Amino acid sequence: MTGRATFAAAVLLTLLAAGCGKAGTPPPKGPQPSSLPSYQVQDAAAITGSPTLDAARARGHLVVGAKEDQPYLGQKNPATGEYSGFDIEIAKMVGADLGFAPDRIQFKTIASANRETALQNGQVDYYVGTYTINDNRKKLVGFAGPYYLAGQSLLVGKNNTSIHGPEDLNGKKVCSAAGSTPYQRIQKQYPQAKLIAYDTYSACVDNLITGQVDAVTTDNSILMGYAAKVPDELKVVGPLFSKEPYGIGVPKNDTALRYALDDALARHEENGDWKKAYDATLGLSGVPAPTPPPIDRY
Repeated sequence: MTGRATFAAAVLLTLLAAGCGKAGTPPPKGPQPSSLPSYQVQDAAAITGSPTLDAARARGHLVVGAKEDQPYLGQKNPATGEYSGFDIEIAKMVGADLGFAPDRIQFKTIASANRETALQNGQVDYYVGTYTINDNRKKLVGFAGPYYLAGQSLLVGKNNTSIHGPEDLNGKKVCSAAGSTPYQRIQKQYPQAKLIAYDTYSACVDNLITGQVDAVTTDNSILMGYAAKVPDELKVVGPLFSKEPYGIGVPKNDTALRYALDDALARHEENGDWKKAYDATLGLSGVPAPTPPPIDRY
């Protein structure tokens, strides 16, 4: 491989393997996770009328859809198979209110383009993975929350001086995840950009580092994590140009589950668990915890 490609591979290993490694290996770049809160498992017998929850009880564990390549949000350790990040903590804290301890939650990686299908087909019980609530998706699935408000932004190389916002994307190669809201927004609002899609944002970041694309676009929360991992190579630029309320995706007609998750989010925001989870994960990017957005109990 060329020197630049070799560096890109090393960066991606850093991004994917944060926290893992054999004794004596260099520590991964970027701020490291701090102590995580624990969540008291609740007696959820009163939550009835949810076919999804009934199936999980019969199975003995929850199956939760997640991302695996988003630092400080949803990241899978390739050595241990464990998931970590703010979204993972959200999944655990609401799972505790459904009566499931963290060791009774199985996380399953689902690409952005396959989230609705996974919920419709029963592949996952609920989905927590930078999943923007919007009206089109509400036609297909249900949403609890939102639990976090992000906004679309741009990730570029540290030495890039030509891209400061979406108005600078004409003729530029811009990468995002297939099927994602950010991809669709660039496609519709900035058609002069040369849009490139991959299943994962890590693939986009790989192409950015090797100079094959000029920018990566998605929610600022995701880009903050990548920039924090390799601050000498990447930076987030420009103002936010959207509002992305993150929700917990559930099967469309399972209102009992959706209401229970709304109640769980409200409780953990009130008791301080939400902020503790943020500070120990996404807060390591250097951005202080915001106020959680109001829950939309539709």
